[in-house]
Amino acid sequence: MAGGFMGPKGGGGGGGGVGYPGKLTRSVLISCVLGAMGGLIFGYDIGISGGVTSMPTFLEKFFPSVYRKEESDKSTNQYCKFDSQILTLFTSSLYLAALASSLVASYATRRFGRRISMLVGGLVFMVGAILNASAVNIFMLIFGRILLGFGVGFSAQSVPIYVSEMAPYKHRGALNNVFQLSITIGILIANIVNYFTAKIEGGWGWRVSLGGAAVPAIFISIVAWILPNTPNSMIEKGELQQARDMLRRIRGVSDGEIEAEYNDLVAASEASKQVQHPWKNLRLREYRPQLVMSVLIPALQQLTGINVVMFYAPVLFQSLGFGNNASLFSAVITGLINVVATFVAVFGTDKWGRRKLFIEGGIQMFIFQVAVAVLIALKFGTSGKVTELPEWYSILVVMCICIYVSAFAWSWGPLGWLVPSEIFPLEIRSAAQSITVSVNMFFTFGVAEVFLTMLCGLKYGLFIFFSAFVAIMTVFIYFFLPETKGIPIEEMRVVWKRHWYWKRFIPDQDHQVNGNSV
Repeated sequence: MAGGFMGPKGGGGGGGGVGYPGKLTRSVLISCVLGAMGGLIFGYDIGISGGVTSMPTFLEKFFPSVYRKEESDKSTNQYCKFDSQILTLFTSSLYLAALASSLVASYATRRFGRRISMLVGGLVFMVGAILNASAVNIFMLIFGRILLGFGVGFSAQSVPIYVSEMAPYKHRGALNNVFQLSITIGILIANIVNYFTAKIEGGWGWRVSLGGAAVPAIFISIVAWILPNTPNSMIEKGELQQARDMLRRIRGVSDGEIEAEYNDLVAASEASKQVQHPWKNLRLREYRPQLVMSVLIPALQQLTGINVVMFYAPVLFQSLGFGNNASLFSAVITGLINVVATFVAVFGTDKWGRRKLFIEGGIQMFIFQVAVAVLIALKFGTSGKVTELPEWYSILVVMCICIYVSAFAWSWGPLGWLVPSEIFPLEIRSAAQSITVSVNMFFTFGVAEVFLTMLCGLKYGLFIFFSAFVAIMTVFIYFFLPETKGIPIEEMRVVWKRHWYWKRFIPDQDHQVNGNSV
């Protein structure tokens, strides 16, 4: 049996023991990569929001008070020039809708399968994009954002589960991290689109930016329509022979070689059917470790402050004294760094393990968030006024932000989605993933809602505020997260049973896995 994490200094998990045979087949590679592309719609929205809110024509039409403040008073405190509750509502309303929809998506994912939830997410997101592009008033704009949120909620609920269930356990980390990679690609594409649409004469470039969200939505809808269901989902619906055939095809081995994994999936499904109320079961003591992780990991992921940088990047850079085009271009740079650094996680998660990347990324983020706070404090002080920002100083700020972004991109970004999706037993998987998505969206909403107000009030101290949470979460991971590298998803219970703290919550009775007692 694979070894678990034995204490704060232990990290092992991936050792020998029971393992299922399987190859990284062309079929599973295509299915996982295309499925993980569901993150494109989430990423595109994160990137597009900050860009359009820095476009003067967009502000003039929908947020005239912010536009007048920016245009008429060039001496306005840089920290407070974009402080507007209606403006933050435009950005944050999507995440509140995603929170609500993820609860509905939990039932849909379990009842109808993972790909149906992905399909619904893509279609609803497309309708929201069309509404945003054609908006003539703030109501249409916000309503469109809410529909986008529903699409994101369904996709974020179903995609990580889909990939975790399809992928061979030895490659689960790499394939699941493609979801985060697709989010970063979506952000980069959005930043590039914003950079060029801002130059369109006539001031309607923001419509192209917002309407462009329909492109990844159509792509995801088509992908979800043609993708096969996971063997787990087929078994849950009683399609046993189809599930067996699918498992043999995606593992690339003989019928006899998939027998052990197939039997474990069927057994897990039978146990799942005995659970009539998965939400109620989540409160059971034996699921306490998974419940804690499903809440704290997504919450702490957002309290790194990353979305402050990503969806407010143009506004943030403009507040730091960059010109409009310069701020959009700087956002493109951070988006590019985000994509490149995510490849470290794609190729390194199954090699180095989750814990090492979590801890290294946390330390790096902490150092460079503090560095950004110091640089801003030295130049802007508490007044927020600066007459001139030297080019070398601007480059230094952007470099520090890029190093911070790169650390997130290979640690808390992808692992914040991967780890929760792989630790839940089948009987509570959909409900627990729904909690992960809901908590993620709740904290994303909260951070988006208060960021501009906090920037105005805390000034450079805002980055110190987030760096404190980075320090807390790094310590939390060091002591309380066991290593899950190289452990089959249906065997994950052994990880908690061998952990120095969580073992007290796991019952002592034998747990049958592959016919062997743990």
